[in-house]
Amino acid sequence: MAFGARILKTGMAVTLALYLSVLLQFSSPVGAAIAAIFAMQPSIYRSWRYFLDQIQTSTMGAVLALLGGMLLSNEPIAVGLVCILVIMISMKMKRADTIGLTLVTVISVMEASGQWEFALTRFLLTLTGIVSAFLINITVFPPKPRKQYIQQIESVFASLSLLLRTCVSHEMKESVFRDEKQALEGSIKSLSDKYSLFEEEQKQLRRAKYSQTRQMVVYKNLLASLLKGYAVLEAVDRHYFQAERTEETDQLFDRHLELLIKYHEHILLKFEDKLKPGAAECRTLSEENDKFLEAAIEGYNGEKFGQLRLSVVAGAIYDYGYQLERLDKVADQIHRMSEEKE
Repeated sequence: MAFGARILKTGMAVTLALYLSVLLQFSSPVGAAIAAIFAMQPSIYRSWRYFLDQIQTSTMGAVLALLGGMLLSNEPIAVGLVCILVIMISMKMKRADTIGLTLVTVISVMEASGQWEFALTRFLLTLTGIVSAFLINITVFPPKPRKQYIQQIESVFASLSLLLRTCVSHEMKESVFRDEKQALEGSIKSLSDKYSLFEEEQKQLRRAKYSQTRQMVVYKNLLASLLKGYAVLEAVDRHYFQAERTEETDQLFDRHLELLIKYHEHILLKFEDKLKPGAAECRTLSEENDKFLEAAIEGYNGEKFGQLRLSVVAGAIYDYGYQLERLDKVADQIHRMSEEKE
């Protein structure tokens, strides 16, 4: 795992929580440190959302633990029953992310046999840790998920283009190809998680700006193009080399993949405003994509299992090209709107 801003900020949040606990003269500052660890989130919006959600569930947990400690004492079976009740209520409230820290609060309060002073202190400790994490998150290297998303798109495309250029020619060592492909899969999953974060924020905005909605369309198509490219790698890995092929077939697939990769690269350059819309290299892709599919399945016979495998690969490549056409149209539209504003 690489050392990043979130790791540093978690350590800083724990430190701040401990110092604040000492300043406020809490007897056991460890609870604040634990809360700070749980509360460090990947975006400012999620930090704020977690802050609000955790206050609700921690209050509920502290109250139930207080009542449980007073009525049932601190016997292990009583602690377990109250924990089960808290989990059920948290799930009903759709606050599953806050369950871990809430249970820590419940167990600590019940350990003190329901003393309300301890319950209040425990709640304030939790609040101190959450506030510490929130303050660190918005002041120290504040998350910039959109900028990180674009940078990661470029990085993932670089890996994808390398693998697509060598998958048919089989030039890369199998062990290296397998490791690179596995790393690419992890990177695409990380991108999907970031996009889910954007979607979550967008849904919470009652009246999202048009520019934000347009941005989401761009992000969605950028991710979809990489997913289609990865689907090509999967199809090649599973079917291409198991099929009987000629040298002309290898050249056909390799040549068209090279065309699509170059096309994908040009589109990304458009988003960086480095190319004019409707670049000559990209206009004929639709025709080339159709010609490739026809040539790839030419002479297909259902009895030839090898041809069926090649058709699966050709279909995945065709879908990749089709998605790139859609991405290109989005890039042109964004470019035209920018020019109109200027």
